[in-house]
Amino acid sequence: MRLWRYRWWLVTACLALLVVILLCWRPSEKKYVHKKFRLRSDEIKPLAMGQGSCFASDMITVDGKKVGYMYREPPDNEFDSGWRFLAGSEPNAYMDDAKNFGIYDVNTIANYDPQIIEFLSAPIGSAFARRLPANVFMPVHFQPSD
Repeated sequence: MRLWRYRWWLVTACLALLVVILLCWRPSEKKYVHKKFRLRSDEIKPLAMGQGSCFASDMITVDGKKVGYMYREPPDNEFDSGWRFLAGSEPNAYMDDAKNFGIYDVNTIANYDPQIIEFLSAPIGSAFARRLPANVFMPVHFQPSD
């Protein structure tokens, strides 16, 4: 009888410890961050199909800001267009965190800001910045990374 009481106490203590661990444990970094995109998938229209993939800032796809700066570098793979899209107001700490960016079809970003479409055929090494108050893209100097 006495042995049973010790086993019961041990099982109860282990279960209590497990509950505490599960309730208090917080992983240091989530492997997947859920993003609430400004546009739903049913709102994406075929505006710039067949352009390949690109990188874009969450300030565009999540916060809904317009593209403020875009540049084209050599593609990383056969699917990559080389286009990189930024709102233009991202601070350095934001830029250093890969969770603030995503890989998208260029058509998706064109739906967020259709003004980019006319520049998508520009060659590698091209860069454009939105100039206010005219709200037009102007070519700017860009040195592609090696």
